[in-house]
Amino acid sequence: MRRRSFLALAGMAFSPSGCRRLEHLGIPLAVHQPGLVEGHRLRDGTPLPTPTRELRTGVAILGSGVAGLTAAWRLARDGHDDFLLLDGPEPDGNAAGGRFDSPSGPLLHPCGAHYLPLPSMESRGVRELLFELGVIEAEPFSEHPRFSETALVHAPDERLFFDGAWHEGLLPTEQVKAEDAGQHRRFLAEMADLTRRRGRDGRRLFCVPKALSSMDAEWRQLDALPFRDWLVARGYSAPSLHTWLDYVCRDEYGAGPEHVSAWAGLHYFAGRGGHAANAADGTVLTWPEGLAFLTRGLRVRVPVARQQAGHALRVDETREGVRILCQDAAGAFLVHARRAICAMPLHVAARVVPHLRDYGFDPARHLPAQAPWLVANFLLDGFPAEPPDAPLAWDNVIHGSPGLGWVVSTHQWLRAAKPAHTVFTAYRALADQAPAEARRQLLTLTGDELLELAAVDLKQAYGAFELWRRTRAVHITVRGHGMAIPGCGSLTNPGLTALQAADGRLLFAHADLSGYSVFEEASWWGERAARLAANS
Repeated sequence: MRRRSFLALAGMAFSPSGCRRLEHLGIPLAVHQPGLVEGHRLRDGTPLPTPTRELRTGVAILGSGVAGLTAAWRLARDGHDDFLLLDGPEPDGNAAGGRFDSPSGPLLHPCGAHYLPLPSMESRGVRELLFELGVIEAEPFSEHPRFSETALVHAPDERLFFDGAWHEGLLPTEQVKAEDAGQHRRFLAEMADLTRRRGRDGRRLFCVPKALSSMDAEWRQLDALPFRDWLVARGYSAPSLHTWLDYVCRDEYGAGPEHVSAWAGLHYFAGRGGHAANAADGTVLTWPEGLAFLTRGLRVRVPVARQQAGHALRVDETREGVRILCQDAAGAFLVHARRAICAMPLHVAARVVPHLRDYGFDPARHLPAQAPWLVANFLLDGFPAEPPDAPLAWDNVIHGSPGLGWVVSTHQWLRAAKPAHTVFTAYRALADQAPAEARRQLLTLTGDELLELAAVDLKQAYGAFELWRRTRAVHITVRGHGMAIPGCGSLTNPGLTALQAADGRLLFAHADLSGYSVFEEASWWGERAARLAANS
């Protein structure tokens, strides 16, 4: 059974560490740490600069990740032009992409999120965007829209290395003993049932966006219980099932089932339930550059005159509106706005908005834990050899590995023959230690040591000799605060609830408000903030 079927060198900016060679391999390595320098200056209380110029606008959008770009897109689409989108230290945020200039031409790749499940009926804003971009070709708001074949992931889509061999799908039901296979089937059936069930208030128990999920107290109390404890209580003991669910939680939430709430664990399986007229349930949408395809589509629909490089250093409210101290390559400047949308991660907002506690959010008590991530892109000269009966898939995972496998950027290319070069994108959530400890470790690691962490799955699959023989360059993106972890108590976090309801001069829009990081949640909060800002 496939996990997602249940859901039915140089184009990139480098960090100060720059591009260097692996001494023992002679391979160019670039390490990118988006937002690290800017964030640590805020953390360390570096004196703020004196502004030398001023800008005025109706609505200032602070940050151009998915939430900020969605807010700007919505304002522009609805005919508003009195707004300014401030990029932040990393345009596109967790959905950013990059590229290699290979000998055979440019190769796009993700530097963060790489796929989008078929959107739920409730994700209307996402559906509207996909229709505008041509990803949905017909009936965008029906139960079964028609999607572009170029975006629907091609077969073979997933494979798992288990017990010394590759197998189709990510849950090894056919390769385990009968008792364990029975638990696999029982779990999947239970999740299918939860996808359809509704609470006493008539809402779906689990929904994307999360804000539209049922408020039924009987089910929301699962937020107080770790997912692993719920599994044990329900009689799920099969090691293969627990290993798969550990992978699922690390992949989606950046932490294992012992650190994720049972509500969040179930929400992963039962929350979306999207369908397509021309694809099976659980099919995902993907592009060579990952979700950078969508952020690029959003950005080109925002007038260039409404976009501004730079990042916010301090946000203050005044009698007239909001005053934002910003910094770009030319120096410091002030932005005066009637209202502002704070579309930055909450751990950054806690440093930039000095009066955040006035909104009911205390960073010391309410800030969700943030999972550190590595995303490593390997430019390969040709493809490593594969077993004849187990072809390379789009998503390739090794059962029980600390890594999260790798995806193939050229998988979606419609060609008769394999390209001369490709990119393998390997993911790893540093979930085997506390997030703060992992971040401290990341600051001390050399490029070679980061590469060892990132390449663990590829080396196991192909051997070090074959991997390095084909590798022509490596880009590693280090995300110290990659995503919020929906731990126990996330649903009832009073600080998140307060920011979600904010409707003053300062509005908030980021996936952190939902307590976990996915495109649809960021889009939801961006849309909400844009509509509130436009109505003032």
